Amino acid sequence: MQLPLNSYERTDAASATSPSRPLIFVVEDEADIARLIAHNLRASGFEVQSFVNGATILSAALREMPALFLLDVMLPGTDGFELCRHIRQTPALASIPIIFLTAKTAEADRVRGLELGGDDYITKPFSPRELVARIRSVLRGLAKETAVAEILRFGELEIDVGSMTVQVQGRNVLTTVREFRLLEYLATHRGRVLTRDQLLDAVWKETPFVTPRSIDVYIRRLREKIEADPRHPQYLKTLRGIGYRFEAPK
Repeated sequence: MQLPLNSYERTDAASATSPSRPLIFVVEDEADIARLIAHNLRASGFEVQSFVNGATILSAALREMPALFLLDVMLPGTDGFELCRHIRQTPALASIPIIFLTAKTAEADRVRGLELGGDDYITKPFSPRELVARIRSVLRGLAKETAVAEILRFGELEIDVGSMTVQVQGRNVLTTVREFRLLEYLATHRGRVLTRDQLLDAVWKETPFVTPRSIDVYIRRLREKIEADPRHPQYLKTLRGIGYRFEAPK
């Protein structure tokens, strides 16, 4: 499905993007909120391009790759959830972090955002300082450095910690930042049973919206990506009532 190309508007667009100032694409149709976000992000060292809907955001992102997408959920035309789906289905953009910013507070909406590939979910009204902190938290996860580039191999699964890439049978598997960090943490603690709370503390320290149920969503998504048969996983094992364990095939 192609997004329409006749309802795009860009406001407060930054000029040339400095390499030292990460570019954030903000999709928000309420002008006052969009200006508030742009002001605070620029004051905190980011470049910003603002859109009132998602009509041409994919083509804009392919021209100038953002460091992160900040998406309102309730947008005219294609909503933020559907826009997230399109981003995750575009190979060149699929690994870019996505944060939802929305007035929708129901747990079902948060879970849906996770299932579609969101990395964080911030509800309105929001604190600009918290918004900046959450963006930095997600970007820190993306920029995490390791002292030695490490490649973890388990049967047909390969996890390249240095480049944050995953391969199954030599085929690249696209993951979000949070998906990768969860898989990496489980794999580096292989054989150990990890509770949902332990996984939350390890991967989502600064993200209060994530709940134990959210961990189940991420595990399900990872199984669909790396397991030959997600219903009978060989890597990501469930310990009912306890948590999860990563097993290396013998």
